[in-house]
Amino acid sequence: MDEESRYEAVRSRDARFDGAFCFAVETTGIYCRPSCPAVTPKRRNVRFFPTAAAAQSSGFRACRRCRPDASPGSAEWNVRADVVGRAMRLIADGVVDREGVAGLAARLGYSARQVQRQLTAELGAGPVALARAQRAHTARVLLWTTGLPVTEIAFASGFASVRQFNDTIRAVYAATPTQLRAAAPRQDRTAAPGAGIPLRLAHRGPYCAGPVFDLLEAEAVPGVEEMSGPPGGRTYRRTLRLPYGTGIVAVGERPGSVSGAAVHPGGWLDARLHLTDPRDLTTAVQRLRRLLDLDADPYAVDERLAAHPRLAPLVAARPGLRAPGAADPEEYAVRALVGRAEAGHLVRVHGKTLDAPCGGLTHLFPEPAALAGTGGPLGALATALADGTVRLDAGADRDDAQEALLALPGLDGRTVAAIRARALGDPDVAPPGAGVPDSWRPWRTYALHHLRAAEEPHVLH
Repeated sequence: MDEESRYEAVRSRDARFDGAFCFAVETTGIYCRPSCPAVTPKRRNVRFFPTAAAAQSSGFRACRRCRPDASPGSAEWNVRADVVGRAMRLIADGVVDREGVAGLAARLGYSARQVQRQLTAELGAGPVALARAQRAHTARVLLWTTGLPVTEIAFASGFASVRQFNDTIRAVYAATPTQLRAAAPRQDRTAAPGAGIPLRLAHRGPYCAGPVFDLLEAEAVPGVEEMSGPPGGRTYRRTLRLPYGTGIVAVGERPGSVSGAAVHPGGWLDARLHLTDPRDLTTAVQRLRRLLDLDADPYAVDERLAAHPRLAPLVAARPGLRAPGAADPEEYAVRALVGRAEAGHLVRVHGKTLDAPCGGLTHLFPEPAALAGTGGPLGALATALADGTVRLDAGADRDDAQEALLALPGLDGRTVAAIRARALGDPDVAPPGAGVPDSWRPWRTYALHHLRAAEEPHVLH
């Protein structure tokens, strides 16, 4: 988009572009999402930025009305497989906070200077600034929804010191941490101790939740996942292995998606996180977002697929249909190879028991290293995941991962295609022999989910 098109999106308060860019008003020093309900500023006073971090680096603070830091993530990073796209996915997963810029660069196979240069040139902010913006958002969530002391929140958010935390909060929100906590909306007020962290997971456009929850229910592995409630009002819960501890996440389907036909246009899904270490909040949220495909652009997907005669009625029946990813890519790879029943057996034999089981959630899915000695194709896959021969993290190169997976014994093309679509979040995957037309590119993964939801065969003739 050129700047005039962006301004038109701002003038019309078009929520389709929330997360794709933000705009700042020079006369107020505030930056907003395109759909901000405030009076539209004059064009001459507006500047556009590709990320919130770029706006913050230029001295602008976040709008208190539209909360641009809480908008859906850019759908661009789901599609792009280049260095910048991979870097953004890794930063969102908290790699810079845990491993620094050097760790980010090592995962990408570039020097820290090259990564800095590419991100700054394209996004107007380097990895440190991008991570800083994410830390500020995490801090705001913790201030609004937990009773943790401010000093604990500073380190839980990834800041190196309380002073750095205080300075960043003042710069981004024009308020002290204490003032920011006091300004929390009523529905976001600090939750009762032990109730977990309540969250609203923002999404762009319509979200057809029924088929997503149907798939998660059909795939659920006992002990690790469970689904409760009737269709249209289900709650999905699962355990997570996280960098600093463990977590249990729950997300609601929301009313209005019975049988997968109806959708709700609301801008979020309600979720609740129980974490043994609050430093894992950012990572847990991003993994849940990838699982539920919350950063997709349904407008772009539906427009392209609806142009095909076979898919047009399916898109009309289920606007906003998503392509679920994976909460744990390595776990999904194992499950894709062995199937649901065997995955349940692996959990019982090799899974780690939670210190505090919760209902039907009793275990963490076994780590690859725990399965490396099982022999056969499973042992080969687990060994490759454990020693890094196969990388499936948020910044993995999709082509390299596919090549490494195909080199392992027992993994056929369809299994690898499923891993690429779900574990690596590739929106344009078709299994070998499916005969999917090129006119469905770059959204072939979504097209196949439409066929699944309509109970049509995946192999086209």
